[in-house]
Amino acid sequence: MNTKWDTTKMTFNLAVASVSAALVYIATVFFTVSIPATGGYFNIGETVIYVVALLFGPLVGAFAGGVGASIADMFVAAEFAPGTLVIKACEGAIVGFLNRKIFRGASSSKWRILTAVLGLSVGTLLAISGYVNYSGDVVLNLGIFTLAGYVQPEIWYLLGGIVAFLIILMGIKIEPESGRAILSMIIGGLEMVTGYFLYETLILGKATAFLEIPANVGQMIIGLVVAIPIAKIVLRSLPQLKS
Repeated sequence: MNTKWDTTKMTFNLAVASVSAALVYIATVFFTVSIPATGGYFNIGETVIYVVALLFGPLVGAFAGGVGASIADMFVAAEFAPGTLVIKACEGAIVGFLNRKIFRGASSSKWRILTAVLGLSVGTLLAISGYVNYSGDVVLNLGIFTLAGYVQPEIWYLLGGIVAFLIILMGIKIEPESGRAILSMIIGGLEMVTGYFLYETLILGKATAFLEIPANVGQMIIGLVVAIPIAKIVLRSLPQLKS
């Protein structure tokens, strides 16, 4: 009986991992902002990696992140593909593992405090990262379309404040343990930021690798902000995923 259950679960996880890798690929190549100084690019693939890791755990998160994002790199910035395979796989694994293991048993009051602190941190980072990297004249690549426009810098402060308020409200009124998912994504995202800096510096020999750090931090924060409500909606619709 257990053998049959294990086989069914493995088949399900393989199917989910394959579909998730395809979704990571699509999200990564569909929306990109080039970073000429390093040859890299901003993308929204983190959103799918985080959602998958939160919902299905470290193994599925690692496969989806590593495989999906590295295939995308082969078409957009091939020199990054080997590093991406390892870096994004580790990112998905870290988020999935920590979300299931970190601070289990902590009281609701402690989670409310942690979630409030993390909400302020995420909102501040979003405001600063957006102001520095994605305001003024911006060129966006949306699949086969390229759009150029002007983004008011002040809008990022407004968005940062809204995000901080919503996360704090969610932690206080709805789900105190939201801080676990947020902290997991921050730690996984910092691994991604550090991993690319080391890969570009040590393997690719790019002296400008540090210039990509703010963009990668922004990628992490935006992915985190979008992933939280998506994961919550899916879990409410499919509560069996919590088991």
